[in-house]
Amino acid sequence: MYKYSKISRYKIKKILKLFSQDLPATKTAKILGLNRKTVDRYYGIFRQQILNYSKKENEQLAGEIEVDESYFGPQRVRGKRGRGAKGKIPVFGILKREGKVHVSIVNDCSRDALMPIIKGQILEGSTIYTDGWRAYDGLILNGYEHYRIFHSHNEFARGKNHVNGIESFWSFTKRRLAKFNGIPDAKFILHLKESEFRFNFRNDSLFDILLDVVFSKL
Repeated sequence: MYKYSKISRYKIKKILKLFSQDLPATKTAKILGLNRKTVDRYYGIFRQQILNYSKKENEQLAGEIEVDESYFGPQRVRGKRGRGAKGKIPVFGILKREGKVHVSIVNDCSRDALMPIIKGQILEGSTIYTDGWRAYDGLILNGYEHYRIFHSHNEFARGKNHVNGIESFWSFTKRRLAKFNGIPDAKFILHLKESEFRFNFRNDSLFDILLDVVFSKL
């Protein structure tokens, strides 16, 4: 792709540097004196490579795991409450404590939708922490230790029994995505996986990691 680029390899690295700092395309274009569409194009390339990386690096988890679901999209209409509010995109998240998070877009948050992901991603014998959602019924029968926290009872933590880690990821991602003022459904997976990537490497030099993940592919 670099072969057919109209800008230099050096300039592409500059775009990547500002992307790693989570600057919007408009600001990056202004700083570098580039056309906004050019920056948008490379931002799209970077996000696609992050998505490819997340698929390749996906592995089964063991140990202490938090799982939870969240919804993304327009603000909920007054009176529309609970899981599956109309117009929202359901996302399922799995977080290994002291480790990384992995998220998937799902059709719904039913037991039939979530249990195959859990069984495919989490090794038997692991300890799973969830809220009280009924889709998690039966985890013990599938070979896991299972502890629940019941938000409906105003319960949020009992010692190690909580889902604060995955909930911090939801908060981080929703704050990030809010600045885009709406994301087309077709591009949502790219932005979701970008947030996953940024969260997982939040304590590392993101630019250096992106050089390996993204720039080597150009």
